[in-house]
Amino acid sequence: MHLPESLQDLADSETVRFLKRPKSISRVCGGVFSLVIFSSLLIDGYQNRAESSELHCVFNRNYVACAFAVRAGFLSFLSSLVFLALDSHENRIIESGSKTAFRLLDFILAVIWAGVWFGAFCFLANQWQHSNSKHFLTGNSSPKAAIAFAFFSVPVWIFQAYLAFQDLRNEAPFPYKRSQDEGAVVLNTLSPSSTSSPANPPTTGPNSVSYSSSALSSYLTTPKAPRLAMMPDS
Repeated sequence: MHLPESLQDLADSETVRFLKRPKSISRVCGGVFSLVIFSSLLIDGYQNRAESSELHCVFNRNYVACAFAVRAGFLSFLSSLVFLALDSHENRIIESGSKTAFRLLDFILAVIWAGVWFGAFCFLANQWQHSNSKHFLTGNSSPKAAIAFAFFSVPVWIFQAYLAFQDLRNEAPFPYKRSQDEGAVVLNTLSPSSTSSPANPPTTGPNSVSYSSSALSSYLTTPKAPRLAMMPDS
């Protein structure tokens, strides 16, 4: 099937190629999952029972569970958007010389968010087991969706940490290679052929050996004057 020229140009555009990258796909998925978590709990996370008009958290009336999930989802959503925007300006980050710091920060935050969502999944699932959802008026679809997407967020952030680690590992040998090249240049400039100068020629050679031997032989063959010894008077 042949695509029209306009659609082909759209598919080959820089924006589409950027969004098709594995890192961009994982960031979009992480942002969407976080959006589902905190929006579902903001809408139906606090409900009242039939016999009362007071709102309670659907997770076993534990306000800490709802507040934790909402805040974590909102911050995770912002984190995904910020890093997705920074990825679009990756060339400027590379030119500024802060590429390593950016990738290290990306790896650290991905590991932290993977741990946060794993803890959130365990905490929310435990509180949901101890809650009675039959007494709530609007049902239990929103808390179940929050638990499910908290679980799905764990492998997404682990994958982002893996991609960031691969970028760090691929970048690490370059400074070491550059230092090796610089060391080779220093060794070449300090080689013995370059240190010897015409002003200070080497003293080794047949002339120097004959000079030293002739000086020594003349010293040995020179006659010594007799020494006078004083005799005591008898």
